[in-house]
Amino acid sequence: MTTFMFPQALTVYDTVPATGAATYAWALILIPLASAGLLLLLGRASDKWGHLLATLASWSTFVVGALIAAQMWNAPVDARRFGQTLFTWIPAGDFTVDFGLLVDPLSITFVILVTFVGSLIHVYAIAYMENDAARRRFFAYLNFFIAAMLTLVLADSYAGLFAGWEGVGLASYLLIGFWNHVPAYAVAAKKAFVMNRVGDMGMLIAMMAMVASFHSVSFSVVSSQVESIPTASATVIGFFLLVAACGKSAQFPLQAWLGDAMAGPTPVSALIHAATMVTAGVYLIVRSGDVFRAAPIAATAVAIIGAITLLFGAIVGCAKDDMKKVLAASTMSQIGYMMLGAGLGPIGWAFSIFHLFTHGFFKALMFLGAGSVMHGMGDQVNMRRFGALRGAMKVTWLTFMMGWLAILGVPPFSGYWSKDKIIEAAFSADSFGGNIALWAGWVYGPVAMIGAGVTAFYMSRLFFMTFHGKARWTTEAEGAPVHPHESGPLMTIPMIILAVGAVALGGALSVGDTFTDWLVPSIGHVMHGDPVLNEYVIQGATLALVILGAVIAWMKYGRDEVPTSVPAGNALTEAARRDLYQDTVNETLFMMPAKGLVTVATVGDASAIDGALNGLGAGSQLLGRIVGVTQNGLVRTYAAYILGGVILALAIVLGFRL
Repeated sequence: MTTFMFPQALTVYDTVPATGAATYAWALILIPLASAGLLLLLGRASDKWGHLLATLASWSTFVVGALIAAQMWNAPVDARRFGQTLFTWIPAGDFTVDFGLLVDPLSITFVILVTFVGSLIHVYAIAYMENDAARRRFFAYLNFFIAAMLTLVLADSYAGLFAGWEGVGLASYLLIGFWNHVPAYAVAAKKAFVMNRVGDMGMLIAMMAMVASFHSVSFSVVSSQVESIPTASATVIGFFLLVAACGKSAQFPLQAWLGDAMAGPTPVSALIHAATMVTAGVYLIVRSGDVFRAAPIAATAVAIIGAITLLFGAIVGCAKDDMKKVLAASTMSQIGYMMLGAGLGPIGWAFSIFHLFTHGFFKALMFLGAGSVMHGMGDQVNMRRFGALRGAMKVTWLTFMMGWLAILGVPPFSGYWSKDKIIEAAFSADSFGGNIALWAGWVYGPVAMIGAGVTAFYMSRLFFMTFHGKARWTTEAEGAPVHPHESGPLMTIPMIILAVGAVALGGALSVGDTFTDWLVPSIGHVMHGDPVLNEYVIQGATLALVILGAVIAWMKYGRDEVPTSVPAGNALTEAARRDLYQDTVNETLFMMPAKGLVTVATVGDASAIDGALNGLGAGSQLLGRIVGVTQNGLVRTYAAYILGGVILALAIVLGFRL
């Protein structure tokens, strides 16, 4: 029998006043925020050293987070949730919101991920953005991004979380559209911003429902009282929290912005996809675990959305030729795994966060590897013009290989220890919408397993098309010759460090259930469960599908000749190349009706409202002209008017009397 972890309610352990290093948790937000503000205020005066200050600020934040994590690690299990109120934020009669921090294993896990991976990205960006005239501003935005993300994960209420939530949205807009002189990049930034606002409305509505139900938006109050409200009310809150998570984490049906977000510089892609923005939705769902325990229908919706998205992203990734867009589709799919785990409830929460943590390392590694390839290939991203780069870029090839094997889930690489646990948890599902459903494991489990096989295919396709096979590089005859070369130490060293994490992190944190035990104060104690298949059968079948996907990719893209032009494909291939027509669907269902409504409103405003007002004005002018004719300034004329009026009045009176 295999053992699975079923954390209890999120309120098992109460918060204690912050002590020691935890009292400086506010510095985690203040340091990068102050650095960003300083660089923006000083402007070009800080161009020469702004990137160094930003990088120092990021590493300083990591040090503070590491000290707090060390204190927490050495503390008793029941003393690992620190609370700290900074100030009263919203005093509104009986309704008050304090801005406070919740420093517990869940939030500190995100702090370590965001600051460590983010700091490595800062180092990488020093070289990557070396020739950009606005490098200082870029680093200011990076610091602001980190500050906003840390606000999101450290806040002790949904209101504080929402402040960081919006800050992350603003920072992503600034970074995705950093090269906004290119119209397509500016459009991509606006697309990400608008689609995220759709999700943000879900968060706002959820908070309104919380105020109506609990008269509070505090995590502790909502978590402790959610079982006392009607299930329908909890379901409403859960569904709108899911809408918010779908927007921020690019989950179906709000996923269309993620591929276009590749318009930003590669360090931005690594930061958004690995350590910050797209993980926020998973954090929200897990942090709101008690809400979804009280709303099983909403929890089931989370799992369904995750299952759909993991397959959606995998299918899209199979047909893309843009290296960064393949990685974007991969992120969408992997976040789908995390959402599936989170939607399964207590059985999947710990594994969802575990995979989020390991994924942050190997996905950042692959994005930085993609940037290194672009650096050596004249900023090209078309994999059909790559091939045979392992000889010219040995460090990039070797480190990227570590990330590739990790995301495939090949033992003993990190992805094996985290993603495969979600697959096993999916086979352990035994309910649907709060009702016993022994068939649920036979639905979620195979979907997750098939997703692993498809992931192996498209990620192997990326790896082989880029680093193996024959060189298909652009030649002088084509007008833009390339000369592949390895990147410098500032770019390769962060990749090497992340590669170590991709190799060993998952296994190290699995020894003695280290990571899942670490999360106990945040997501509860453990229970036991059984998957519908033996765990060794699940692991064996999953690995077989992974090997099969990789072999097929090798035969097609590693061994055989890869055409430099896009070949004709079947209906599914063409659909995947067009992102399964997600933009077409959005334009048809939302953009076109909205444009029609705007047109009707514009015509109505011009014809009806403006027409009525203009007509009233014209009528007033005509009446004035008519009355004006009678005003000639002659006394005898006015006397005649009076006489005529008197005669008319007498006639009327006599008429009624007779």
